[in-house]
Amino acid sequence: MEVAGRTLLDITLERLRGFGIREVIVNVHHFGEMVVAYLKKHDDLGMLIEISREEELLDTGGGLKKAAWFFQDSDEPFLLHNVDVISSIDLGRMVEVHRKSGSLATLAVQERETSRYLLFDEQDQLCGRRAGRDGAAEMVRAAQVTRALAFSGVHVISPRLLNGITEDGAFSIIASYLRMAGAGESISAFRADEYYWRDLGKPENVEAATEDVERGVVRI
Repeated sequence: MEVAGRTLLDITLERLRGFGIREVIVNVHHFGEMVVAYLKKHDDLGMLIEISREEELLDTGGGLKKAAWFFQDSDEPFLLHNVDVISSIDLGRMVEVHRKSGSLATLAVQERETSRYLLFDEQDQLCGRRAGRDGAAEMVRAAQVTRALAFSGVHVISPRLLNGITEDGAFSIIASYLRMAGAGESISAFRADEYYWRDLGKPENVEAATEDVERGVVRI
């Protein structure tokens, strides 16, 4: 998939390079060999890239668990970035905020319309979720006041979180975050309202993103 003549994978990896990241693992499933061939053709964009092949789709949590070996020898936090989003989120600032907070994970969130909201308390700690504007709140920890925010698909994660993932098979990483938050762990919000962000899961969104690039609303 391309936006303004560039593949989403290329756009994402180039953004990571811009923040000093040189070691990456990429999950592949549908047309996985095309992804591998593309990276090989472009010399892995000058990065050290490993491939995690999913014979069956494992969702965001199962995919991370399968790739956990890639992070096992490091104490440094790492970025998990969906390839089907474009944003101008300051990843360096996000990592810095994560380090200072001591959280297991920090999630980039925004105040915008979505079909699924994450709920955070006044200390920006994850405390629940809700489906849509009118859905019932599913709370995992008590909070007097909550903010309903939309997740952006960009996380900073401390490697020690990986040992706490008890779910198996295909599962959403959000389920793990909620369980851990309910057990008292710190899963924090990074407010990304000031940054450009667009999901590219639909053809019309790809067209809109292309127009945004052409009009100079966002640079890729």
